[in-house]
Amino acid sequence: MPEMPYSAVPIPLAERPLTICIAGGTGFVGRELIARLARAGHELRVPTRDAGHADELLPIPNLEVTAGNVYSADFLRRLLDGCDVAINLVGILNERGNRGAGFRRAHVEFTAALLRAVDGARVPRMLHMSALNADSERGRSHYLRTKGEAERMVRSAPQLDWTIFRPSVIFGAGDSLTNRFARLLRLSAGLLPLARAGARFAPVYVGDVADAFVRALHGGATSRQTYELCGPQILTLEQIVRISAAAARLPCHIWRLPELLARSQAALMDYLPGKPFSTDNYRSLLTDSICHGYGCDTLGICPASLSALAPSWLAPRPPPLSHAAEPPAVRPQVSG
Repeated sequence: MPEMPYSAVPIPLAERPLTICIAGGTGFVGRELIARLARAGHELRVPTRDAGHADELLPIPNLEVTAGNVYSADFLRRLLDGCDVAINLVGILNERGNRGAGFRRAHVEFTAALLRAVDGARVPRMLHMSALNADSERGRSHYLRTKGEAERMVRSAPQLDWTIFRPSVIFGAGDSLTNRFARLLRLSAGLLPLARAGARFAPVYVGDVADAFVRALHGGATSRQTYELCGPQILTLEQIVRISAAAARLPCHIWRLPELLARSQAALMDYLPGKPFSTDNYRSLLTDSICHGYGCDTLGICPASLSALAPSWLAPRPPPLSHAAEPPAVRPQVSG
């Protein structure tokens, strides 16, 4: 076997439970990460705009959920007082409108408020979720440019010990990737017009992303490092759709849209409720989301593949067994 161009970083052992504030903890990655951190005995704090978003987290021990204005540095600082680590998982894939204001508010303005709060509370360490291809100047979409701007702010924060993660698309039970394709295929009887069908990704499992954050909690060799996180398969968008369809046992007939129609589809969907696709999504797809580093390997993670795991949440569940009809009760004969 050829020598790999990386060496796994040593993972420091926890000397004591940490107090950790997790912004974005009610989201897809946040729920997975919180489950791991709680099992390890850490004290967890989760800020949220709406306490109702955290209902499924409430049974978790050592977890405090606080509702408030998450864009207020003062509100965040109160939650961060006494914390050892801040984690920023906040991110959106689409916005209201299409001018970038929503992306800027979620990625840039929130990160700025969090960094002010981290500095005011003197939290020494921060883990930050970014994205592959994030670039404040050359990113092809509002999503990628604002993610890049947030990265730059984290790196330039004075006296902050940070680690940044840049995942490809993230999959897992409850994701907005495979489940969305399965839902669209059910609604369309298996026919799906697909923009940028040849765009390439290296989908990474949500559990592996959460493990990367856990392994970087204590800094050490992960301090002031950026890790690209990818799964073991490089797949086109069409292949991801077909894997999702096969796992869900759905018919799949893909119409690969030419570029002009793809742009038109995105522009039309900008105005649909829920935005299943948007112009900004289309622009992000112009750059392949594949790793050029060995983040998972460096962190000692053997990443899981989409094709292996997708059936575990997409496969149809068999109907519950019905109880066999019980024979009618027989009334005893009474002689007299």
